[in-house]
Amino acid sequence: MRDDGGVSDEPLTLYLVKRLELVIRARMDEALRPHGLTATQFTALTALRRRAGLSSAQLARRSFVTPQTMNEMVRWLEERGHIERHRDPTNRRVLLISLTEDGHALLRGCDPVVAEIEDELLAAIPEVERPLFRRSLERAHDDLSGGE
Repeated sequence: MRDDGGVSDEPLTLYLVKRLELVIRARMDEALRPHGLTATQFTALTALRRRAGLSSAQLARRSFVTPQTMNEMVRWLEERGHIERHRDPTNRRVLLISLTEDGHALLRGCDPVVAEIEDELLAAIPEVERPLFRRSLERAHDDLSGGE
């Protein structure tokens, strides 16, 4: 519904998405705190679980942080034994990052608490609509990001 100035009384969809993102992140931070992680660190570790051997720049893009933030995070995660770095055999200047066994074990411990949050989110959506919800999110991302 629009008021006389052509502005909708409804909040922008962008606002609703951001509001959801913030509550998810807060819930994840709270749930992951006993495991010694933040939501951002968990995101980075799960990116490495999906694809080992990423550079810090690649990991930053997949974790939605700046390269500077990722450099600090990589040092922190490496100091705690969750990740390891090794030289890229094709480009000796690049360090590739992979999970350690400790990192894999940490994620196995975190997976159930994150799954609970996802289950709560999805409980608000009828089961038959969940595949459409996921596809819509993926399409919106692909369209806005140019498919990156």
